[in-house]
Order: sequence, then structure tokens, then C-alpha cells
Amino acid sequence: MRIVRNVATVGALATLTLGATAVLSTTASAAPNVTPQGVCGSAYKTVNSAPIGSQGTVYLTYNSANGKNCVATIRANPGTAKNMSTSIYVSDTDEWAGDEGDYTSYAGPGYVYGKGHCVSWSGSIGNVYVSVENSNCAKLKEHRVTGVR
Repeated sequence: MRIVRNVATVGALATLTLGATAVLSTTASAAPNVTPQGVCGSAYKTVNSAPIGSQGTVYLTYNSANGKNCVATIRANPGTAKNMSTSIYVSDTDEWAGDEGDYTSYAGPGYVYGKGHCVSWSGSIGNVYVSVENSNCAKLKEHRVTGVR
């Protein structure tokens, strides 16, 4: 009787282990649902964006409660790590923030205080980049550049 109970216990544990492995492997291989708010914070609202070719998008977000902008570069198809970057700059205050490295889904966040200031921001994935100068201000005209390095 004791052997039957031990066999049943081992069988149940094996079934649980296989089930957990299947669930965990499905979760781990699924593409993450990355959003600008997931990277910057839920209080940040997207105020501008620019495509980085077909590889992804760089997002400019703003939090009206604290006056900060955040920038994040998010890949369209997460996968093998690629060189990615994101940056933001406020020329009036000479404040800069950014992030660069080999990432599977996003680069960032980068935060600066931007209330009442023009901001310049950029992002890259692999050898494709986009930069946006003098964005989100009335006094200067925005200038966008997309290219390949």
C-alpha cells in the first residue's frame, strides 16, 4: 500500500512539474506587451512618437503632475538583443538623459524636466535612427531626421 501511495505521489508531482514547465515556457517565450507607460510609468501620457523604420518606435511622454518628459524606444518585434538607444535633451536647461545598450525589447526610460521647454529626443534600433529636434513647443518648428548609420 505504501509503494502505491509513493508512486501516486511521484506521478502527481511529475504531472505538476510538467504543467508548470509548460506554463512557464509559454510565458517566457511570449513577446512582452511593452508600452510607453509600462516603461516610463502609468502617469506618463504619450505626446509624440516617431517610427524607427519598420523596427520600432521612439515615444515622447509627459507627466503633467511633475512636469517631466520621458522617452523610450520600443521594438516592434522583440527578440534577439540588438543595439538600441534612446535620449532626450532640453537645451534651455542643458539637461540630458538617455540609455544605450543591447536590448531585446526596449531602451529607456530617460527622464528630464520639460515643462515650458522645447525638447529634442531620439531613438535607434540597430543601424536605423530617428531624431526629433525642438519638439512640443510653440516657439520653434519641429525638425525630424530618420537615417541609417
